[in-house]
Amino acid sequence: MPENDQENQIIEETEVDEVAADVMADLPAEESQPEPASPKYEGEDEEGRAWYVVHCYSGYENKVHHNLLQRIESMGMQDRIFDVVVPTEEEIEVKEGKRRTVERRVFPGYIIVNLALTEESWYVVRNTPGVTGFVGMGNTPIPLRPEEVAHIVKRMEADAPRIKVTFRIGERVRIVEGPFKDFHGGVAELDMDRAKVRVMVNFFGRETPVELDFLQVEKM
Repeated sequence: MPENDQENQIIEETEVDEVAADVMADLPAEESQPEPASPKYEGEDEEGRAWYVVHCYSGYENKVHHNLLQRIESMGMQDRIFDVVVPTEEEIEVKEGKRRTVERRVFPGYIIVNLALTEESWYVVRNTPGVTGFVGMGNTPIPLRPEEVAHIVKRMEADAPRIKVTFRIGERVRIVEGPFKDFHGGVAELDMDRAKVRVMVNFFGRETPVELDFLQVEKM
């Protein structure tokens, strides 16, 4: 994979997704059986199948995924619960001057489930160990809209990993590549579209701006 393609995809600090997760967590999760879904919601197909967001304990997404798949099989719910996904994406980070690619969860504390919503399918998902509830309004889980599902799939299937940006304007960074390697400086500007950072370095006693790729610097 060309390195330039990798550097064209970017991501801000993990705090961005943590904020998104906090917003999702504020949505009510029902604690009783679902009310009949009427009228039909946008995310449902003609057979009533749709993707739903399920909240679980953060850090236990993979365990919940495993537990739910086992319950679907043991309870014979394959005709009502069709898929269970922990949305993840690849991300490049620079640490101690070295690049590494890691897999990270897109929405920590959440999984998505494709199902036909009935009292039986709701019960199987809701009572899986580690699950705390569906995301919805009142007692009714609300399915994801098609464009929301497409956005999640696009992030998961991206050809190039995103770049984890761990520094902000005003913070000190160390240059790890190029002619200014091992120079220290302050972040003066971030260009998220071009994946570029402008760093002010002390060069011959003068503050000099240097434009670098995100992967050429790391937070001190």
